Amino acid sequence: MAKTRATRNAGLALLECFRPLMGRSYAEHRNTDRGPGRHVFVSRLSPYLRRRLVTERETVEAALADHGAEAADAFIREVFWRGYFKGWLERRPQIWAAYVAGLQRDLAAVAADPALAGRVAAAEQGRTGLAYFDAWAQELTATGYLHNHARMWFASIWIFTLRLPWRLGADLFLRHLLDGDPASNTLSWRWVGGLHTRGKFYPAQAWNIARFTEGRFTPSERDLAEVVAGLEDEEPEGLPTPQPLRSVTLPQPGRPTALLITEEDCRLEDHDLAGFDIRAAATLAASPLRSPRPVAEAVARFEAEALADAASRTGFEVTALQAAAPEALVEWAVAARVTQIATGYVTRSPLHDWLARAVPLLEARGITLCEWRRAWDAAIWPHASAGFFKVKQQIPAILDSLENR
Repeated sequence: MAKTRATRNAGLALLECFRPLMGRSYAEHRNTDRGPGRHVFVSRLSPYLRRRLVTERETVEAALADHGAEAADAFIREVFWRGYFKGWLERRPQIWAAYVAGLQRDLAAVAADPALAGRVAAAEQGRTGLAYFDAWAQELTATGYLHNHARMWFASIWIFTLRLPWRLGADLFLRHLLDGDPASNTLSWRWVGGLHTRGKFYPAQAWNIARFTEGRFTPSERDLAEVVAGLEDEEPEGLPTPQPLRSVTLPQPGRPTALLITEEDCRLEDHDLAGFDIRAAATLAASPLRSPRPVAEAVARFEAEALADAASRTGFEVTALQAAAPEALVEWAVAARVTQIATGYVTRSPLHDWLARAVPLLEARGITLCEWRRAWDAAIWPHASAGFFKVKQQIPAILDSLENR
């Protein structure tokens, strides 16, 4: 497979290439998984959108400009799903904390149970004997990508047929997907398992796989579990009540400032930097935080190139930092003699958890961690309190509200 370039220019080129297909072609063909190297009817923009090398807003604007709201509706809705998931998890941070704690328990269970460890390893390495599932596992680890429909089938088979802990599957995806977004990944796995929308789960079915792989795979119905219930019993207390969005401390112009670039937002130049007294700038590589287990080298390489590309567009001399001990971030900021660190908003994620450990250390040295929250997020997240339908209804109004911002 050709190496995927992690630059804004590469993302924009992919956007331009896919623009003609964002309308009815996407709506008609988006559910078909044609296999590695043949994903031509889906945009493959997700690694760029995840890091905002290309933004959701400019992607939606391209679809509207070329196809109009009606023809591009399916594509636009898929872009909005990303914002919906981020906002939903922001408003229920307990779900992220529960995932992190649950993953630790699942890993401990694997370490204590050789039989379970063998079953998990077979699934991760594509050695289950289910040709379709094994092909997807191998595509994931070889390319860092899976078609969205294949992700749903994979998760369903992992949970209901192979009967493996869902968090271990989510962790596998997060360790290997170039577009690995903590919110989209965690909540998509929960959706398949029936934990996101209570009473709804996603059963992988033989006819569906055969149809939407165009006959590449023809599973037997008896190979797949008959799914009659989701995983709701794992969380008998139900979903937590949505919380207000956490408050944001905005960077203040005129104060000695350090600019921090993370893969949460690789376009800090979208914010007006001219009024800030920027004394230092750094990138913060955080892909190893994705999991307690080793993260794919391709993920780390993509992040490193994306950060380097983002740094090159700021016009500043940039230091490369690693998200290891938070004290290193503190010492860098202290040495720069700044009173605030300005960065893009960091949603619930391993990086958010890491920065939460750094904040008290920074504050003890008189340094405030400040964030820019994008208008796109601020417009969507208040509506992400229940199912996606609430956000879907608001799409025209959200786009209208953003038109002059």
